[in-house]
Formats: sequence, C-alpha cells, structure tokens
Amino acid sequence: MVAVLGGRGVLRLRLLLSALKPGIHVPRAGPAAAFGTSVTSAKVAVNGVQLHYQQTGEGDHAVLLLPGMLGSGETDFGPQLKNLNKKLFTVVAWDPRGYGHSRPPDRDFPADFFERDAKDAVDLMKALKFKKVSLLGWSDGGITALIAAAKYPSYIHKMVIWGANAYVTDEDSMIYEGIRDVSKWSERTRKPLEALYGYDYFARTCEKWVDGIRQFKRLPDGNICRHLLPRVQCPALIVHGEKDPLVPRFHADFIHEHVKGSRLHLMPEGKHNLHLRFADEFNKLAEDFLQ
Repeated sequence: MVAVLGGRGVLRLRLLLSALKPGIHVPRAGPAAAFGTSVTSAKVAVNGVQLHYQQTGEGDHAVLLLPGMLGSGETDFGPQLKNLNKKLFTVVAWDPRGYGHSRPPDRDFPADFFERDAKDAVDLMKALKFKKVSLLGWSDGGITALIAAAKYPSYIHKMVIWGANAYVTDEDSMIYEGIRDVSKWSERTRKPLEALYGYDYFARTCEKWVDGIRQFKRLPDGNICRHLLPRVQCPALIVHGEKDPLVPRFHADFIHEHVKGSRLHLMPEGKHNLHLRFADEFNKLAEDFLQ
C-alpha cells in the first residue's frame, strides 16, 4: 500500500488515520448549555427498521444532522447538539440504519445505500411531524443530504454539507483502501468507535464500508450522485477544509459548480472534522446561513 500511494499519498493517509474522528464528544441526555433545553433520545419505526435519533431545541426551523462513515449523532455532532441556537432551531441528529443505536439490522452497503439513507432520513423527519427541514451533512452524510435535496426538493429548506464527494476517483479509492484495517488506526481515533460498536462489529463494518464506497469506482465517471446535483433546488452551502486529508478540494469545487446558486466557503485550517475542531466558527457559519 505504501509503495502504491507514494510519498504524497502516504502523508495524506497518515493525516487521515490520525484525524478521521478525533476529539469526539458524546453528549448525554440532560441540561444543555443554551436556553436550558435538554437533549432527548428515542427510536421510531421507519421503513421497517427502528431508527434512533437525538433531539434538542424548540425553534420553528427543523435541522437534521447527518453523520459520516460509521458515525452517529452522539459521536459526530456533540458541539452542534449542545450549542446550535435552541430558540431558532429544533435540532435532530439521527443514526442511519446499522450505525450507532439504529441496530439491528447490521449495516450493509447495497448499490443504493446512499439513496436508502436519504429516504430513511426524510421519512424519519416526516414521522416526527416536521413539515420541512434543513440538512447539515458531514462526509457520507453530505452525500446523503445531496441526494435527499435532489429527490425530495419540496421537503428540504436549506442545506450545509462538508467533506462530501459526488464521485470516486482512483486517488479516493486508494485512500479508502488505506483505512480498511482499523487495527492500524490511531488509538485516539479507534477507541470511541470501539466503545460504541465493539471491536468486531466496528472492524467488520469498516471493511464493508470500504467495499461499499469503492463499488462506485466501477460506474461511469465513478458516479455516486453527480447526475443528481443539477436537481438540487434549495440554497446550499458547501464548506471545505483546506487541510482535509480524506476529501480533496476538487470535490467541493465540483459540487459547487454543479449545484446551482450554491455558496462555497473555505476554511484554511479545516480538516475533515472541521465542525468539531472549529465548532464555534462552524456553528456560527451554519446558523447565519440557515436563518
């Protein structure tokens, strides 16, 4: 793998393994910092599975947080659940099927898994009686958000995505292969996910994810959702960390170019988890855009 990646690729892989999901904060149900509201959690039946979600805030504007690979609301969005304005927003963070506490079933990756997640996410919010929602999607959750906005345009109000890509390149495929073996991840990155899943499920699901995301490389142009981008109608903000070791800048540029009227915001020091490392800056950026 090292020989295949070369010097630049090895550096990117090392950055990735050390910064994939560091600094994870797991919020607990109880008093939240802003306006005295609490973070509650529950499950609801959606499309044949029990989907787990967390909810906080009392605002009229519903916002759904969509996590990344192997992620969940509690592992991926602590600072957002705690600090997004609870007077303006009702914030929901979900666990996609097979992730977090939305188990069973075990996570699988059929060819349409992103479309399935998009439908699950929209149907979850409808089951919770929200008439229209905005989306904050990170990484895989950003891809899901793009698909949801394209396929359910009347239901999506606004969208913020970061760390997402609409297609898979050879470079992407090599990076994905480099994270297949979770035993090679840094302990800081690995431990929170081991605690959530247990080592065996965590390791097995990561391997399945790599196979699942790499299957798009076999499609024309490595297509995940590039054909859907022109169908996105809602206002969209694409945020990109200039030091993201997992998703190169050209992916953000492509989405910006093909989502009509979208805005691109660059964070010079941002990495893949910019909403955690620079939570205050990111939260203000998102709040300003969503209002």
